[in-house]
Amino acid sequence: MNLAPQVETAELTDADLESVSGGQAGVSAGLAVGVHAEPGALGAHIEAGPLGITAGGGVTASLQGVSADGHLSATLY
Repeated sequence: MNLAPQVETAELTDADLESVSGGQAGVSAGLAVGVHAEPGALGAHIEAGPLGITAGGGVTASLQGVSADGHLSATLY
């Protein structure tokens, strides 16, 4: 006796797969903007359609000196 669950399978076309896998089948016009700020640090994130851009930077000061860092990244969804 086989007690394993049975799952029905179906064949998907490329167009079907694009619509369920997050592919960009159409044109997206959404825009989202976020900003994060605290003493010594500032960051921003922008999304427009399938593109997301994140940038940030920070500065710290101590008796040993000043340290600064920054980053920029882009993501294509």
